Amino acid sequence: MKFNGSFFGKTDVGRVRVSNEDQVFVGVNKHRNVLLAVADGMGGHARGDLASKLAMQSLTKGFQSTLGLLTAKTATLWLRSQIIEANRAIYKEAQRSSSLKEMGTTLVIALIVHKQLILVNIGDSRVYSFHEGQLTCLTQDQTYVDYLYRQGKITFEEMKIHPQRHVLLNALGLNTTVSYDLQVIPYEGQRLMVCSDGLYNNVSFTEIASLMASSDPTQQKVESFIRLANAHGGTDNIAVGMWEPL
Repeated sequence: MKFNGSFFGKTDVGRVRVSNEDQVFVGVNKHRNVLLAVADGMGGHARGDLASKLAMQSLTKGFQSTLGLLTAKTATLWLRSQIIEANRAIYKEAQRSSSLKEMGTTLVIALIVHKQLILVNIGDSRVYSFHEGQLTCLTQDQTYVDYLYRQGKITFEEMKIHPQRHVLLNALGLNTTVSYDLQVIPYEGQRLMVCSDGLYNNVSFTEIASLMASSDPTQQKVESFIRLANAHGGTDNIAVGMWEPL
């Protein structure tokens, strides 16, 4: 099955940061596969920006040039190779200079291939699904506070104020190898959104659901998300990408 839809992606520096280390891509290739991705760089000004750019360049170049992702199996194999290549590119660049040491990036991917939705997560950027009035976060944050919460050591409310809430347990480019979460689920025409933590840390779950449920054009929704995140403080860079099937 091939899907038609509208899509849009945008990043914003926010109201506190001096540089934008977020990258977003939403697009359809010639085979009508749909790709959404967000990378949120880490490691400081030049390092985080470079890491997220390298990750996104590697992924999107491969997506546009691929001969076709005909099944979930072939798409999964392709994603694995792209992640390995992106990790290699970032790690190799980091070895060139001491100023680039420890640079890395989150990477979250949603790939629609016919009736399947393939999700990849490294770090704490997210994929949200909105379907039949229900908002669902499809990824699990790879953070220290999320680990503590799942272990029952802190409450959901404590996660929001924990002093180590920004500590990642995983990122792309930090080592010669990379681990990631990958899942394949049915695609049934859901609205999809990918975003960095600069969005969901400033916009509540209820507000996300309300905006995704609206009948506004896709681009307007994305821009509304960014305006709302900035209105609530804009404490980080913001990246948002959306896909809405027709």
